[in-house]
Amino acid sequence: MQKIKTALLSYGMSGKVFHAPFIEFHDGFELVGSWERSKKLIQQDYPNAKSYETLEELLQDDIDLVIVNTPVETHFEYAKKVLLAGKHVVVEKAFTTTAAEAQELDNLAKEKGLKLSVFQNRRWDSDFKTVQKVISDKVLGELVEAEFHFDRYNPLLSAKGHKETANSGAGILKDLGPHLIDQALYLFGMPIAVFADIRVTREHSLVDDWIDVLLYYHDFRVRLKAGFFVREANPAYVIHGKKGSFLKSRGDVQEDELKLGKKPNLTTWGKEAPGYEGLLHTVIDDKEIKEKISTLQGNYYDFFEGVYQSISKDVKEPVTANEGLQVMQIIEAAIESNIEGKVIVVLL
Repeated sequence: MQKIKTALLSYGMSGKVFHAPFIEFHDGFELVGSWERSKKLIQQDYPNAKSYETLEELLQDDIDLVIVNTPVETHFEYAKKVLLAGKHVVVEKAFTTTAAEAQELDNLAKEKGLKLSVFQNRRWDSDFKTVQKVISDKVLGELVEAEFHFDRYNPLLSAKGHKETANSGAGILKDLGPHLIDQALYLFGMPIAVFADIRVTREHSLVDDWIDVLLYYHDFRVRLKAGFFVREANPAYVIHGKKGSFLKSRGDVQEDELKLGKKPNLTTWGKEAPGYEGLLHTVIDDKEIKEKISTLQGNYYDFFEGVYQSISKDVKEPVTANEGLQVMQIIEAAIESNIEGKVIVVLL
């Protein structure tokens, strides 16, 4: 197996936690190194990896794939440079800061014959995969409404400056929002319209930190909410159909285990502990049932396997640039809706 030589554009939390462990674990990748501006940390965990002083030095090396995991406002600039250097790209969420930037990167990748994917890892969360199966099994009947939450209790400002300064990539809409929006679009497709309320709730915050985004579909509605003042969490997923309902808490263990330094595997990885099962209350074959639904296994490895297959066998990326573009279109519609105080039609 010819390995895909891979480099990171930073080795902070995302590089150390979400990317490097899976690149190392997957037989199809070789972690060559990371661009490190100040702290030189990658060689503490991966002694054979290189620490690049500049992006130009990294791009001149023998690299096949670059992970753009820098602050959102830099994604477009860096991803464009990587593509122009003839290398495949994975870009962290949010994909870019505007839909126009996303479209330009998609066009450039196609022009160069390169793979461009967006790291929407939450598609491979155990809780979301369980929700996806319940919906696909059609046990709820015709859907009426769904509500997805990404709730936290954290009134303090982040120590990461790029998250709290008023820049084009900051704010909860472009931080947690892309997870919620991508999951909704993955399940239901593009809506016909968007209404959004975007607020600042933390003291001294310069960026939005509370969102309520309503997606309009022809026959049902999807509400997406995130904020930092939820001490007692709501169910992360609530889906109501004409036959029944499904409620599921946010219980995926992968991020917490990665932060503890645990290494992924293909057997026990991504399994929730007992007690986080979803609740299904519906009617099946004219019989009312109310029961706990076991949570499916999650594994971010599957995203990296999809990237490997897309490059090695020239198949579709696990999350395409066009899907990243659609998320940005919803974000822009939400911003416009909040400013104008009205429903914004999504032009498909």
